[in-house]
Amino acid sequence: MNYLLKTEPTVYSFANLQKEKSTIWDGVTNPVALKHLRTMKPGDRLVIYHTGDEKSAVGTATVESADVSDPRTPAVRIKVGRPIAKPRTLAEIKAEKSFSDSPLVRQGRLSVVPLSEGQYRWLVG
Repeated sequence: MNYLLKTEPTVYSFANLQKEKSTIWDGVTNPVALKHLRTMKPGDRLVIYHTGDEKSAVGTATVESADVSDPRTPAVRIKVGRPIAKPRTLAEIKAEKSFSDSPLVRQGRLSVVPLSEGQYRWLVG
C-alpha cells in the first residue's frame, strides 16, 4: 500500500526525518486517519506532505514497523526515503485527474491518506 502523511514543517519536517533517519508517526487523532494508520504494514511506501505555507509533497519514506495492539494509538515507525526532486504543490495535485476523488482533496484536514499506485508514482515523479 501507499499513503501520504501530512505534517506541519514548523512542527516536524521532512528535514527532521532526514536527520533522525526514522521516527514514530504519532499525534494523529482523526478517527479516519487512525484507521489508515492501523492498516499500515512494514514496507508500505509513504509520501511526506508539508502543510502550512508550503502545501506540497516533499519526500518519501517507508513503514519500518507497525504496532497496532492499541488501536487508539498505533505506533508506526517510518524510515526516511529520498526528497522528491520536483515537489508537487496542492494546486498541481488538485489539477491532476487521478486525484479527483482522493481524500487528499476531498477531506483536506485528513492527515493520513491512502494513495493508489498511480497517485504515488505521479507524486514522486
